Formats: sequence, structure tokens, C-alpha cells
Amino acid sequence: MPNDTPTQERIGFIGVGLMGHGMAKNIVEKGYPLVVMGRRNRAPVEDLLARGAEEATSPLQIAQRSTIVFLCVTGSSDVEALIRGADGLSAGLRPGAIVVDCSTSDPTSTATLAAELASVGATLVDAPLGRTPKEAWAGTLDTMVGATDAVFARLRPVLETWAGRVVHVGGPGDGHRMKLINNFLSLGYAALYAEALALSQKVGISPARFDSVIRNGRMDCGFYQTFMRWTLDGDRDAHKFTLSNAFKDVRYLESMADSVHLANPMGNAVKNAFALAVAAGGADDFVPMLPTYTGNLNGVDLRPKSAT
Repeated sequence: MPNDTPTQERIGFIGVGLMGHGMAKNIVEKGYPLVVMGRRNRAPVEDLLARGAEEATSPLQIAQRSTIVFLCVTGSSDVEALIRGADGLSAGLRPGAIVVDCSTSDPTSTATLAAELASVGATLVDAPLGRTPKEAWAGTLDTMVGATDAVFARLRPVLETWAGRVVHVGGPGDGHRMKLINNFLSLGYAALYAEALALSQKVGISPARFDSVIRNGRMDCGFYQTFMRWTLDGDRDAHKFTLSNAFKDVRYLESMADSVHLANPMGNAVKNAFALAVAAGGADDFVPMLPTYTGNLNGVDLRPKSAT
């Protein structure tokens, strides 16, 4: 049930999917008036309505009923479509409103949209996410925020309804820049693990034997432990982040590197690892399943025993 937290803010939320559903649930349960935009999958919307949220049918309606709007969608093209147009957010936002993009977006697009919203008196903040839907539901996500000091201070109490770690990384756009760098590291680990597992299998070292050396050693980490749950245990839901989304993120990273004339051979290698998996039919599979595709390309079977 909502608590008695006093607030003048009215929150809108678009994108109540795997991550957004848990985030929105925490916002409304911790006392903020919430309006969400309906979607084809009605289950998350109906759950939020039962918890006290209201529903709108368009971005324009969300804007008209909110002082802060959260977007949790796939990427920049979706964010642009939601903000622009006669039925978009920019047509209904009041002066002083804030739009918070929690997606992993292209920083160039973020800067353009921020200027467009400023022209109607609104502010765009980038606050992309770290961790998984499990933490979204628990209210313990990480978020890295690009905003001015004053805007960050206003937003922080709302962010803390669904995030356990809120890091103000810099000004507008810096959240999305840092998120791409963060994902480069995690997806780079994924590509390395997948290739190492394929090579190990090729020379006769099983995934279980590989894991017995890496786990609890200096090369172990939380991401490794989650990543290995597919190959070792067949846990498809260990990390619900698709290979197609990963491929999108490393393409955004490449674009960011190009924009500052940075040579990024490691980034391109990581991008190609995901490009090959997506081309092989893995778009809707999740990141921990990358070794299966890397193995297939190299003539070794890295499917977990439960899937063979």
C-alpha cells in the first residue's frame, strides 16, 4: 500500500516491461501518484493499477498529468518517437517538467532531445540502469545520473524509491556516456568468457572444470557468476538482457568512440561477437547464452546438459 510520504510531484511512467514494471511498482508503493501508459502486454499495467496507479493512453496524456516522466524503453529511436510529434511528450509538458530517460541511449540523440525539451521549458535527464529485473522489483537497482546539481537534488528522492545506488556522474548526457562504458565492460567480459569457454571445450576442458578454476579466484566476479548460470545450470532467466539489446549497446559505444575520434579495436571485437550471435538467430536469447553461439561457430557444443 502507498505510504504517507508527502510530495508535490506527480510521476508518469512509460515502458513497464521487464525493468520498468518493478521500478513503477516501487514508485507507487512508496507514496508517489503514478500514471502509466498502457501496452499490449496488459499484465504489468493491471498489476500497477491494482497497486494504485492510473492509466493514460498516449505520451501526450502522460505529459499533461505529470511533473516527472520516466522512460524505460529499448533505445534512442523509441525515446525520440515518444517525445516528438503532435501526440508526444513535448506537446504536453508544462514548464519545469522533467523527463528521465532510463534507457541505454545514444548520447548524441540525448543532447538533441535535451535542446528540444528546453525550448518548451522542460528538462531531459539521463538515468540509465544497472543490474537486473530482480533488483528492479526489489528497489535495489543502480542508476548513473546526468543532470545539473539542482535537478539531481529534486529527482533523488524519486530515484531512491527504486534504486539502491544513485550516482550523480555529471551533467546532462554523462549518464548515457557512462552507461555505454559500463556496458562495454560487462559485455566485453561476456565476449571473453564465451570465447574462453569455446576454446576450453575445444581442447578438452569442460565448462565445469573451467569454472572450478575461475570461481573464487582472482578472475571471479558477480557478473561471471550470473553469466555462468546458463552454461552450467541451464538457467535461462539468469540475466534477462537480450543479445539484440547488447548488440545495440555496443553499436552506440562505437558511435560514441567515432564521435571523439577514438580508436576502439576492443569495442569492435566485442561488437562482432554479438553481431555473429544475432546473425545466427540469437536476437531474442539472453547474454549468458552467448557461449552457445560462440561454441556453435567453432564446432563445439556448449549447450547446458538440461538443453541437450
